[in-house]
Amino acid sequence: MRDITTSKEKLLKKIRKALLEKRDNPYPQLEDLPFYATDEEIPEVIFAEQFTAVNGQFIFCEDEIQFIETLLTLAEERNWHKIYCWEPGLQEILTRFEYPFYETDKDFEQAEVGFTFCEALVARNGSILLSNGNMAGRRLSIYPPVHIVLAYTSQMVLDLKDGFKLLKNKYGSRLPSMISNVTGPSRTADIEKTLVLGAHGPKELFVFLLDDSISPE
Repeated sequence: MRDITTSKEKLLKKIRKALLEKRDNPYPQLEDLPFYATDEEIPEVIFAEQFTAVNGQFIFCEDEIQFIETLLTLAEERNWHKIYCWEPGLQEILTRFEYPFYETDKDFEQAEVGFTFCEALVARNGSILLSNGNMAGRRLSIYPPVHIVLAYTSQMVLDLKDGFKLLKNKYGSRLPSMISNVTGPSRTADIEKTLVLGAHGPKELFVFLLDDSISPE
């Protein structure tokens, strides 16, 4: 007798049969296995390579003095005058070195630079994990045409999942309402497939990485 079962019916029959059969999970530790192959490069090098590949600008500083000196040079070259900084930790550093900044949102529409901390740096994709869980809020990393991030080597993680672990350790069950993963300056190629940087946010993104692995003497 000729089989008149359709291909769709045969497929559904196989699915039903598979669902009825009880099988052990062939990969019980799958979620714990690393997604990427082991990389011999240190995370800071991986991050620098990936971040600069997406038009980010990476600067490693051994200490705060080198950081301030580099920031002064950049500000002079770029003619920056309106640098906004709302996070107490950052304000303390800038104040200690008598570096001028705006600590409120007065005349914020004229802001040239937004200066913030971050939650983590993700080496694999050269991205910055940001949240609104600090005084910088949502605006400071988005509105000004230049965004500067000060990060520490202790915040460097290999994968995104490790960054979320840092967030969970820091905030527990009270995670910030905004968590974003920023990979380079914002970009679009919607118009005639021409790449435009800064279409939906800062045109330039800087990361200053400070080494906090060495204890002060």
